[in-house]
Amino acid sequence: MRLHARYLKSFLNKVLQLSLVGGLGLATTAAWAAYPDKAIKLIVGFPPGGPTDMTARIIAPKLGELLKQSVFVENKAGAGGNVAAQVVANSAPDGYTFLFNSAAFAVNPALYGAAAGYIPDKNFIPVIFASTQANVISVNEAIPVKTLAELKEYAAKNKMSYSSPGYGTTPHLTCENLFKVQWKSDISHIPYKGAGPASMAVLSGETPIACTAVAGVYQFSKQGKVRILAISSEKRSPNLPEVPTLVELGYPQIKDYTWSAMMAPIKTPNDIVLKMNQAVNVVLQMPDVKEQMDKAGLVVMGGNLQQTHEYMTEEVNRWAQIVKAVGAKVE
Repeated sequence: MRLHARYLKSFLNKVLQLSLVGGLGLATTAAWAAYPDKAIKLIVGFPPGGPTDMTARIIAPKLGELLKQSVFVENKAGAGGNVAAQVVANSAPDGYTFLFNSAAFAVNPALYGAAAGYIPDKNFIPVIFASTQANVISVNEAIPVKTLAELKEYAAKNKMSYSSPGYGTTPHLTCENLFKVQWKSDISHIPYKGAGPASMAVLSGETPIACTAVAGVYQFSKQGKVRILAISSEKRSPNLPEVPTLVELGYPQIKDYTWSAMMAPIKTPNDIVLKMNQAVNVVLQMPDVKEQMDKAGLVVMGGNLQQTHEYMTEEVNRWAQIVKAVGAKVE
């Protein structure tokens, strides 16, 4: 079983049981106990409307209540999340500015090289994985296909394009793997600045196909405005039980996920990183937070710092291999 599945199972079965009585109910140093004493900023690497932004905005108000300080979200989209990563990497490591980014954070160093502007383990401390979801391939309702096999046949006869949240995002690589490597197709990639704009592109018909994480098109599919043909999870999603997996459809090598995670600048004090990890774990187990996540098609993650570090290391290495295998390039 892949690390992602082990990670989720471990977190869902053994999430830290932290007390809300007396703050986090932890023995702390004086400096730690005084933190935070001003507003905290979560810098999101994508525009509003995508899964990373949704996750941050669900968590932020509850985190603020728990820490008794304002926690606000600021979107700094661009270069597949690199702009936000560079901003946070160069910010003061004082626990008041955190990066909230997608799995593109693990992909981009391999895809962009030095142009990414950061090295994950040199510039950041992974704080916590907040949510995850698989990627989906969807089409505008006007496209006369109802299955992935029909899309393959239709694309062989018609010039087509697909939207994605941007170069280096996992939906981009999922579809590059499927369309270019597996199908040998010339379906054009149209990158957008996040899942929100990419989802609107397929909804409006600007692109006939979209490759996004589930949350991007989840509500549109429930409204019958787009048709989801396949999902990249290992097993079918409880939220989309009618949608077959790429594994079922004959592509066992495509098992991809888009997660959202919080990272701190590299020199942020360890006790602050620990406190934030534990605080977000508490928030993620709140019933109303779980309900909001579920409605958005998101799966709650969480976990301690060791698990977070191990999974981030695995993801950076795994996506580097995938980028090389599919020959993905920044155009």
